[in-house]
Amino acid sequence: MRKYLLGAALLSTVAVTPAFAQEEAPFTGPHIEGIVGYDDVSEGKGNLMYGVNAGYDFQLGGVIAGIEGEYADSDVKGSGTDLLTTGDSFSLNTDRDLYVGARLGFAISPSTMIYAKGGYTNAKFESRFDDGAGTIYNNGVTADGYRLGAGIEQKFNLFGPSGFIKAEYRYSNYSNIDIGEDDFDLDTDFDRHQAVVGVGVRF
Repeated sequence: MRKYLLGAALLSTVAVTPAFAQEEAPFTGPHIEGIVGYDDVSEGKGNLMYGVNAGYDFQLGGVIAGIEGEYADSDVKGSGTDLLTTGDSFSLNTDRDLYVGARLGFAISPSTMIYAKGGYTNAKFESRFDDGAGTIYNNGVTADGYRLGAGIEQKFNLFGPSGFIKAEYRYSNYSNIDIGEDDFDLDTDFDRHQAVVGVGVRF
């Protein structure tokens, strides 16, 4: 008898879980939030980043799927030498950082979601390149790459029942930088690590 009762309880739990995620989890619809956090670019100095993120989430059974975009900025500065020839030097100051991607999440309670994300990132840097022979380029350069991340989002009543806070880690890798007025491409392989917190609202 106990086995039958246990089996019935398990079946009931399995049947209720998707309904719980779909009906009670407040993680669907459009959202916008401000973000601030720690930014670490390869061999860079300075760690503050800040920006705004917006997106739209919808329910797929027990999974929350979403698309999102982000505009951010940072105070990180970096430099390097002997990139192309001996004696050259290259310095970068981070500028705007654009991101567009998708995320998949799971409601682990009516007010808490965990998620993973991935997408395309395009970062802009203010650059100075000295080839060591008297030619200097001062220009805004862009770098293309990909971003992966994971985080947790918690319902928070700061803005009423639709408010939330989140904590997130992101890893970005850039493989190409455009340098100079002639749009010279430099193959690169540098990383970016960010840990951010966000406060936002759903509509």
